[in-house]
Amino acid sequence: MAASTTVTVRMSETLKERLGLLAEKTQRTQSFLAERAIAGYVERELEMMTAVEEGLEDFRTGNVVTHDEAMRQIRETIAKYES
Repeated sequence: MAASTTVTVRMSETLKERLGLLAEKTQRTQSFLAERAIAGYVERELEMMTAVEEGLEDFRTGNVVTHDEAMRQIRETIAKYES
């Protein structure tokens, strides 16, 4: 298990109550649930930022397609999975 540290988080009273309710229903600690929620959020945000950076680099280097070509590729992909 990785080493852990403590972080203090401000949240609304309503969210704290809902976190407590979820902890109760899942028989998990509030800390466990908060850590999982934050880890998921951080992972998604970092993936999104990486994708945006890659897209901007593609744009800068001219690695782009026209709107019509993009739509053709999308329709082709959808048709492949619908059949």
